[in-house]
Amino acid sequence: MLKLTTYRNLQVFLVIMSIVGMSFALFFLQRYLGFSPCPLCIFQRIGLIIMGCFALMSALFNPKSKVIRLLLWLGSVAGIGWSTAVAARHVWLQHLPADQVPSCGPGLDYWLDTLPILQVFKEVFAGSGECALVDWTFIGLSIPEQSLILFSILLAVHGLILWRIVRPSTNNRLA
Repeated sequence: MLKLTTYRNLQVFLVIMSIVGMSFALFFLQRYLGFSPCPLCIFQRIGLIIMGCFALMSALFNPKSKVIRLLLWLGSVAGIGWSTAVAARHVWLQHLPADQVPSCGPGLDYWLDTLPILQVFKEVFAGSGECALVDWTFIGLSIPEQSLILFSILLAVHGLILWRIVRPSTNNRLA
């Protein structure tokens, strides 16, 4: 019987969720609904892509070494941890009172062209008025709230993967 929680199957699940998340953002939110992503949304997508790339490497190569598995896991969890933190910040910005929302500034393209990269990160995380707008909801949840839920689930899956990596092997048990 195929076990759904094997190391490789969990990695394939992460790859699929990365593809589904990116497809939803690109094809539904951007193409169909016509929304342009704010800087925080772009940063969330970058983390999801990083997670998906590390999960794809893990699924394709299925390394046997615990060290390699842990290194790939660290890359993957760093990507989704980044996305989760950015989504949490985005949700926080959306729940600020209107008088405390940062004012809208120039776009991310302008910042990347004119500012050093560390200053770009500072400006993005400060947020702007465009990041605090709730353009669309589904079952009462904004896009960043939905993202935060998805990313939290993917973090929990990473916990299961870590457990699969570090747990003692059961193959050496006496019958």
